Amino acid sequence: MLDKLIINATIIDGSGAPRRNGSVGFKDGKIVMDPVGVQAAEVIDAKGRVVCPGFIDPHSHGDRLIGTEDGRLFKTVQGITTELAGNCGSAYAPVPEERAEEFYQGIGFAHPFDEVKKWSTFEKFLERVDQMKLSANARFYMGHNIIRRAVMGTENRYATKAEIENMKALLREGMQAGAAGMSTGLIYVPGCYCDEQEPIELAKVVAEYDGICTSHLRNESNKVVEATEEFINIARKAGVRIDISHHKVQGVDNWGKQKTTLEMIRKANEEEGLHVTCDLYPYPRSMNGIVSCMHPRHQADGIPALVARLADKEYRKELREEMTASEITYENFYRNSGGWEGVYIANANATPEAEGRFLAEYAASIGKDPFDTYFDLLIANRCNMQGVYCTMSEDDMCEIAKSPYCVIGTDGCTKSWQDKGHPRAAAAFPQAIQTFVNDRKIFTLEEMIYKMTGLTADRMLVKNKGLLKDGYDADVLIFDYDNMHIRATYDDPNQKTEGIDYVFVGGECVYRDLEFTGVYSGKAVRYR
Repeated sequence: MLDKLIINATIIDGSGAPRRNGSVGFKDGKIVMDPVGVQAAEVIDAKGRVVCPGFIDPHSHGDRLIGTEDGRLFKTVQGITTELAGNCGSAYAPVPEERAEEFYQGIGFAHPFDEVKKWSTFEKFLERVDQMKLSANARFYMGHNIIRRAVMGTENRYATKAEIENMKALLREGMQAGAAGMSTGLIYVPGCYCDEQEPIELAKVVAEYDGICTSHLRNESNKVVEATEEFINIARKAGVRIDISHHKVQGVDNWGKQKTTLEMIRKANEEEGLHVTCDLYPYPRSMNGIVSCMHPRHQADGIPALVARLADKEYRKELREEMTASEITYENFYRNSGGWEGVYIANANATPEAEGRFLAEYAASIGKDPFDTYFDLLIANRCNMQGVYCTMSEDDMCEIAKSPYCVIGTDGCTKSWQDKGHPRAAAAFPQAIQTFVNDRKIFTLEEMIYKMTGLTADRMLVKNKGLLKDGYDADVLIFDYDNMHIRATYDDPNQKTEGIDYVFVGGECVYRDLEFTGVYSGKAVRYR
């Protein structure tokens, strides 16, 4: 007898094959395709619904909220059954015991300090996740930024050979414990201070375990081509699989450069035999901390020191000149957005009156110079603010999506369901269907689901998932394609998508009719 049987289904199996009618059974957490004459403990009639593999998020940032109700909401409400977390260099373990307070204040954990200080090793972090209530499976990268911070703090300098060896030792411990690889965030402190050789040396450790390296590139605007070459060179020199995180081209002057980067990715795969993937979220606006409008060197002494300096008029003048200079020397989100008119204040807890407004418009409403408004907001919020930036072309985004080496992710970097952020965190996967299938018509629904399931599992080495296939894990989604309604917007980003009827993880229903069922069958997945 089967545990569950889904009948009258429109099956899209995740391989890119045409849809067909049929049934899907579950037995002991595994899939049984098109069972005939078999009884089931529960029968679900999926007439008029699509049944497909659960979505796989290759770039989730889910470790920040792992095991919490908010964390479950952001993933499950859009049909995600497996997430790959620890992205952009900002994974959340290991936390050295002797520096736990410093890490907690400097990194911005969503979990309480008494929880975080126990994550002294990556293995202890995974053991703790084993005890959490998960509605999706979770696999984790180690973060270059936290490894570097553990060894040498936030100093603005190249690492010594001895420090690199210490970083490699931490990374090796994590890989042995079950990390999937390493992520880098080369625009963020302290990873932005490294030379090109440091991540290559660390990536060699990842390659020993056939892991994956992902990267928020050193630049996604005026030097995106050079930054792409830098990361592909890591694949060459270290012999490691790589994934370019949330691939994009920011700043109107740079639009079109994806033609070059996509050709670089194609050649790396097809002519050099490298394994280069990129992921993408389906929105033409990006999100980052508003402090990122200034050069990262200003954070070298820590956020408290920066907040203190921001009160100084001469320092403000220096910052303004640097941000508006004709020569762009860093990932300048102010310039890439076309000025303060393109910088939307998504989250600013200490100044809620500024939330949901473009910075230029808010400054005008209070009669202040926009730069002084920016500096005052940073002081009031102690730099803990998120901005949404109007930086990208939707045409460029669609061209990146068309790459056979591109998969869909959320980049869902959020603090809680109550804090405003970017709609990608709650709705990236339904939005990909809306944008690329319904609006732009560049994919069939079968092709789109392939990019969110089977292709992702193949490129990111997610075993036994991503396909409706006999013996595969019963991570399955039932949704109403004809009546799917995305409610998440830039103004109101944390909203459930209507039409996600059932989400099954390991054969158990974790979400039904827009509500959790109270079953939490997700697991922490070791890479090895």
